[in-house]
Amino acid sequence: MELTSLNAITPIDGRYISKTASLQEYFSEAALIKFKVQVEIEYFIALCNSSISQLNHFPTDKFSNLRDLYTNFSEDDAQRIKDIESITNHDVKAVEYFIKEEFDKLGLQEFKEFIHFGLTSQDINNTAVPYSIKKAVKKVYLPKLNEIVNLLKVRAEEWKEIPLLARTHGQAASPTRMGKEIQVFVERIEKQLLLLETIPFSAKFGGATGNFNAHHVAFPEIDWVSFANNFTKDALGLERQQTTTQIEHYDNLAALMDNISRINTILVDFSRDIWTYVSMDYFKQKIKKGEVGSSAMPHKVNPIDFENAEGNLGMANAIFGFLSSKLPISRLQRDLTDSTVLRNIGVPFAHTLIALASLNKGINKLLINEAKIAADLEKNWAVVAEAIQTILRREGYPNPYEALKELTRTNSEINAVSIANFINNLELPEGIKKELLAITPSSYTGL
Repeated sequence: MELTSLNAITPIDGRYISKTASLQEYFSEAALIKFKVQVEIEYFIALCNSSISQLNHFPTDKFSNLRDLYTNFSEDDAQRIKDIESITNHDVKAVEYFIKEEFDKLGLQEFKEFIHFGLTSQDINNTAVPYSIKKAVKKVYLPKLNEIVNLLKVRAEEWKEIPLLARTHGQAASPTRMGKEIQVFVERIEKQLLLLETIPFSAKFGGATGNFNAHHVAFPEIDWVSFANNFTKDALGLERQQTTTQIEHYDNLAALMDNISRINTILVDFSRDIWTYVSMDYFKQKIKKGEVGSSAMPHKVNPIDFENAEGNLGMANAIFGFLSSKLPISRLQRDLTDSTVLRNIGVPFAHTLIALASLNKGINKLLINEAKIAADLEKNWAVVAEAIQTILRREGYPNPYEALKELTRTNSEINAVSIANFINNLELPEGIKKELLAITPSSYTGL
């Protein structure tokens, strides 16, 4: 059966393929194979540029032909490697045999045994995978996340002067401004992005158990540690872990996933807040002709974009959480549990991407309902009690908190009139009374 969006098992390759297709270049099976080929080729070229005498006469004009093997990597190439793997039952060995076949075509047979020289499969996997993650984060994830941040910045500026009744514990509280409340999420995400920038993309490259045993026994005169450090940095932009077992520690990868999970959690918080504002009628949503909000209730325009985002962010975090807690654990010098679970690394990125697309759509549909927001402020004059009692404290008025508590908890209706009557009955200079009378729910919004 040909895989289509209708018969795909997971929604990330089915229903939501239009939102996740950009990740195929980094996390698909073909993409992973391509990156393995790239690591093998660049490693071979690095060996040619070392002091290994057997490679000193390698025709350097062939380097471009070798690099063509991954820059022009095709679906047929990927299928050829999968065909070889069906015989070897080993993915990296299949890549090695494929490259050897290409060496034969290029007339480079005498150099074939320096393909995958001294390496274990994890030297390839633990460089190809972090390289793919690095590219996906830089090329796909961060641009999409920054689109959301920039949208929020625009909304924060648009709504910066709109007074808003705050709610703490679900109860009316000191007024704020809608723009400021949006800016809260901008600042939180940007702080996490600064942390994300400090996390290196790490590679493991050191032979069967991390000690360059095979490299050193064959060419003891070469500084293999420096060679590997330079190779991973210069060819792939990765930071090599210095002391390893057969596999990388995954500690930095876990840190990356935990960091992205925190950003996702912030976006869940944002989605729930906007959902609540929509339910309070503080936001309406742009209506697209032909769209249906409910199959039974024609009046409804549901906040589905924020619900979709919340659900997918939760899915992403569940998988990120499992991977970040599982991957750094391996029995002794290695077991194979990391291999199978790491093949799912694209899944949480895909759910995150779906969520970001939903947030983008949802934010762009928001229409602020200033009349409703203003009406709620007007109905909650009790919130200026904090302002009044604080000024009374400043003036040395006796028991101001208690006086306002008595007013706000026993009066059946707190409004502009009852507040004004309370102020006018205070034994205060007229100038202070005038200052107090100027305070309203919509003006008492702080800095």
